[in-house]
Amino acid sequence: MSAGVSVTGPEVLSGPGGLPGATTAAGRHRKGLLYWRGRRLRPWRFAVLAVAGAYFLVPLWAAFRFSLAYNGTGWSLEAYVDLGSQQGFAPAIWLSAQLAIVATGLELVLMVPTAIYVHLRLPKVKRVMDFVTSLPIVVPPVVLILGVLAVAPEKLKATPFLLALEYVVLAVPLSWRALDAGVRALDVHTLVDASRSLGGGWAVTVLRVLLPNMRVAILSATVLTVALVLGEFTMASLDLQQTFPTWIYVYSQSNGHVSVAAAMLSLFVTWVVLVGVSALAGRRGGREIALV
Repeated sequence: MSAGVSVTGPEVLSGPGGLPGATTAAGRHRKGLLYWRGRRLRPWRFAVLAVAGAYFLVPLWAAFRFSLAYNGTGWSLEAYVDLGSQQGFAPAIWLSAQLAIVATGLELVLMVPTAIYVHLRLPKVKRVMDFVTSLPIVVPPVVLILGVLAVAPEKLKATPFLLALEYVVLAVPLSWRALDAGVRALDVHTLVDASRSLGGGWAVTVLRVLLPNMRVAILSATVLTVALVLGEFTMASLDLQQTFPTWIYVYSQSNGHVSVAAAMLSLFVTWVVLVGVSALAGRRGGREIALV
């Protein structure tokens, strides 16, 4: 036995002072446990991940395989190549993009100041806000769109941007909870008091102190709103607007392979946006931590 090192039990190393050290490979195998980078691997976690992965990936693979079987010619990317030339594809994409931009802008302009003000001045109203913002989830979209169409002005009904206002309401539960979590993670009162004591006005405090620290929450609310707009079907169909989801449904009546290809492309673009936003938020957060 070397000086200062003792072996006890199933080959457990002890360092100077009798502090327990790392378990040797022989001791780990003797216990029947698996370790990776010093962490114990639990088989049931792999089983849960495998089942969840199969639940999500198998339908996606089936849809992708179906989109490749274009005109019964075997595996081909012809359905994806022909997407741009399909009638109504480009206008539907452009309309959905416009609605996403308008709805997201209105959502952030309304909800970001509301979240900050509630946490600063009206903390007792937070429970009321949690209840009120959950109503768009409780009320079915069919009921919501029919009520809007019954009371909306005729000039507004004639424009597709009535959908943008409806999407703002529909996205409130998602954006409020994302922003609320971001504000709760900050010491808002301390930040505001520090900024005010240094001579900063409310505009400077919000724009240069609070908003940079809420970047991740704002990006999360943005992604959730955009994903909702790009995937919403019920309101757009009842409002007789051909957004991208409604175009996919209409075109599926004549060519199912192309419509499935469009749905897969939409899913892939949304996934790329999510990954990009996550990477951007992580990079910015890492820089801020490094400067502290």
